[in-house]
Amino acid sequence: MNENTTDPRDRVFHRERVSMPEGDLSVIVEGPEQAPPVLLLSGGGVDSATLSWRHLIPDLARDHRVIALDWPKQGRSIPWEGIADHATLRRCVLAVLDRFASGPARVVGLSQGGAMTLDTAIEHPDRVERLVAMCPAGILEFPPVVHQALWLMARSTLPGMMIGDRRKVEAFVRRSLFAGPVADFDQVIDEVMAEMEVNGASASDWQNTSIGPWRMNVDLRPRLREITCPALFLQGAKDVGVPPARTIAAAKAVPHARLELLAGHGHWLGRQSPERVGRLVRDFLTEPAP
Repeated sequence: MNENTTDPRDRVFHRERVSMPEGDLSVIVEGPEQAPPVLLLSGGGVDSATLSWRHLIPDLARDHRVIALDWPKQGRSIPWEGIADHATLRRCVLAVLDRFASGPARVVGLSQGGAMTLDTAIEHPDRVERLVAMCPAGILEFPPVVHQALWLMARSTLPGMMIGDRRKVEAFVRRSLFAGPVADFDQVIDEVMAEMEVNGASASDWQNTSIGPWRMNVDLRPRLREITCPALFLQGAKDVGVPPARTIAAAKAVPHARLELLAGHGHWLGRQSPERVGRLVRDFLTEPAP
């Protein structure tokens, strides 16, 4: 099903819808139909395909079939009935790959999307040709007291205090997502506020359910060694959401994986330095197979 939109959050990207039992996924599909498929998986919370991949989509679409979904309850993948936990997101990834990629795909994911990128390579290695994991979740652990505090916080129902307050949004984005100048910062804030206005400002279901009372419910670290495809990890050296040490350790656990640690960068790499990150991703995705 094609999807036409005049949503102010969207650049003019072609969209299609993929039906799931809980609702429809809105999926950006760009680039030559017969080109190598690349699946882009954005982060959790206030994010979407266009928020994270606004600059990367047109770059890769020159010679890739780009597939970028809005996760359930994000962007235009609304309404959605039920909890969009890890198992649900896994089904979403497979449904989108089944629809748009007849063979193995190149998969790029950020944060929550990074966790699902690694998970797909572990659970369905035949579906992933190579992967890029940016500041990935799913590889974290916290000291006991901090862990319990985070678990309780995930179960609280905090109102969206920042909705409509641009100064608070700007402060949060600068502190939590960036660690340096951003050329289109005002546009980023416009897009974040538009997403919050439609879908709220809470953490995603995946973020809330991935942490249990005593341990992480989603911990991919014991199985990272099972990843056999070429893998690139990108990590901001000043990321406050995903400690760089965790990503460094994860990259060491994946056989023959590469790591690029970006000095002066925070969590949202593709929006802080879209040209540099785009070049790193493109070079890795298009290099000859080992």
